[in-house]
Amino acid sequence: MAAHPIPATHRIRLLWLLPEAGLPGSQGDARIPSIEEGGREAREAVEFVADSVEATSRFRMGRYDALLASFPCQGWTPDELLEEAQRVAPGVPVVIHDPTLTDDAVARLLRMGAFDVWRESMDARVAPERLEALLEHARLRETAWRLSEGAEPWRRSLVGDSPAVRRVLDTIRLIGNRRCTVLIHGETGTGKEMVARAIHLASGRAALPMVAVNCSALPENLIEAELFGHVKGAFTGAVQNRLGRFEQAHKSTLFLDEIGDMPMELQAKLLRVLQDREFQRLGSSETIKVDVRVVAASNADLQEKVRQGEFREDLYYRINVVPIQMPALRERGKDVQLLAHYFIEKVCRQEDLPVKRIAPETLDRLSRYSWPGNVRQLENAVEMAVALSGAREVLVPGDFPLPPAGPRPMAQPARPYVFVPDEGLDFEATVGRIELGILEQALRKTNGNKKLAAELLRLKRTTLTAKLKSLEQQAPQWAC
Repeated sequence: MAAHPIPATHRIRLLWLLPEAGLPGSQGDARIPSIEEGGREAREAVEFVADSVEATSRFRMGRYDALLASFPCQGWTPDELLEEAQRVAPGVPVVIHDPTLTDDAVARLLRMGAFDVWRESMDARVAPERLEALLEHARLRETAWRLSEGAEPWRRSLVGDSPAVRRVLDTIRLIGNRRCTVLIHGETGTGKEMVARAIHLASGRAALPMVAVNCSALPENLIEAELFGHVKGAFTGAVQNRLGRFEQAHKSTLFLDEIGDMPMELQAKLLRVLQDREFQRLGSSETIKVDVRVVAASNADLQEKVRQGEFREDLYYRINVVPIQMPALRERGKDVQLLAHYFIEKVCRQEDLPVKRIAPETLDRLSRYSWPGNVRQLENAVEMAVALSGAREVLVPGDFPLPPAGPRPMAQPARPYVFVPDEGLDFEATVGRIELGILEQALRKTNGNKKLAAELLRLKRTTLTAKLKSLEQQAPQWAC
């Protein structure tokens, strides 16, 4: 864990050691109005100080998220100041600004753990861009800490701030303390079991452990005994009574992973348990009543399995009371960077290592990768990168030898949204209705917020507004 945990209400604070005469603004809090975030003036506070001794004293005593040290500076070399800053505030990014540094000196400072080294003149054109990169790094550290260490214990393993993840978190808050059955959809590696555990921890059943069963990992002839238990002599090898997972989960939560792989015969028995909250062990006529909250998950399209006769329709509707769709990592934008910071701190803490930092170009590479294995692949990649980096404090792109992502196979063949009747159809009107329906659905999901709806559809806000206006004007013509 990085030093100085950042509270959720914290405003990013940068300490800038600027020894030259004529500091920009007065000493103390200042603003950089040319740095913008989302169209609004940045709220980060920049404190200027001219004396290196005072700078290290403030850095030691204050709660700063980054240090920018401009040289030459009387009494200190860049190496000495970097070592002192790392000693008093390990894990906090330090940027050295010195136009006189040689290439070898820059390489040495980066090896020592400097977040970045700047040699450009810090004029009005250069400063905002370079400072924004530093502040963005500090914001990512702050956000990763806030999202993983916030007030709600159930969400600590669900790191992310994208619209898709916020919808998942909002759903967990609403249904966590209810008894309703939940079905989690999503690709392999997206974190379906983590969501199930978060639902359990957000409920009144959290005092007892959640019980998990992977339906695809058990042989078909054993899964019934695994779920419902058996009595001695029920079948060959049943040498004693055994509690099933439903009994183990009494007053708790039962997580049924990959429920789409459950045999059809067992699906009927599961449906009865969900409806009546009672069952019988194999080989016994005794009826056992249980109070179990069931959370199921699948990476397959269960509706398609229903159409193909591979999954019971009545069971599908019984478990799909509250559906949760886990987004693929490639759809989560800057969550990749948040998760990278989170996993680096997690791995370094487990290995009892100083927290490593990640170079900006490394973050860019991770953000551009499509992550076919989703969050699980990213976590494994970070663990490997920490190991490959050895004693080096900064993770570089070479520490992440990612395999080619390749084309992602589709779970099911694509099916057309519209079938063309024998008499034909009005193409423009039909496509217009579909577009309008998509826009309206996105607006409903975001409670009418056009900015969030545009992000959801990968559109610019102005594009969404123009499309909506045009399509609404055409709608009366389609009805004719």
